[in-house]
Amino acid sequence: MEDAAKGTIGYEVRDRIARIELKRPQKHNALTLALIADLSKTIDRFDADESADVAILSGEGKSFCSGADVAESQMASREELEKARDQMSVGHPFFELFSRSFSNKPVIAALHGNVLGLGLGLALDCDLIVADAEARHQVTETPRGLGGYRHWALMKARGAAAFADEVCITGRPFTAREAFEAGLFNRVAEPGRVLDEALEMAGQIVSCPPLSVRETVRVRRWHFSKLKREVAFQTEPVKLHLTEDFAEAVSAFAAKRPAGPFKAR
Repeated sequence: MEDAAKGTIGYEVRDRIARIELKRPQKHNALTLALIADLSKTIDRFDADESADVAILSGEGKSFCSGADVAESQMASREELEKARDQMSVGHPFFELFSRSFSNKPVIAALHGNVLGLGLGLALDCDLIVADAEARHQVTETPRGLGGYRHWALMKARGAAAFADEVCITGRPFTAREAFEAGLFNRVAEPGRVLDEALEMAGQIVSCPPLSVRETVRVRRWHFSKLKREVAFQTEPVKLHLTEDFAEAVSAFAAKRPAGPFKAR
């Protein structure tokens, strides 16, 4: 029970398609530092696995990923927050999930249920995205006081600039269909069929010469990461997680009450 509460990362390969699965369903696959470390090791395992040419990243249970584990990352003491690193900063294990790849094999995100905050960032880092029509997405960092700048960079790098402006500045939830029409997602699956759709896409990739696919992924990732890293360097000194407004937003979330008034400090 203790291991299940902490979560694990599933990994299996069939027909040259790897399945990487977040397995912490009791917490909607919320990401802890330990789970991020396990995910990083699993992605490295896939990268080196000669039996796999493409991976599908999904979540067990009712959600893909509800974001960072709030108790660990946002409800810590002031002293702990001052020592903590921004999970979206250059060099953090989450930020570098795909940067160590030497094989450049594509990863498809298969989204369902809640896809929020850091979970949405994880999906946007993947090469291709398939979403269940009923999935719920949100840049929760904006209403939480942490800023939606990294998500904005990821969305802009995918070519959805105007849509990114809106959802990252307002922090409003958005649907899979909206994201697809903005060019942010590749496919929208009928409810309950997102893994079938992702497997079909993976099968199309497997039918192509692997080196041809990987070179395209390598070039894509290089250009994609350029803007992401620029934004990370620009925002590194800001430390919004130490502001009074962030503390108020977290307190309101914990108490399940409306947040505010905010003081811009």
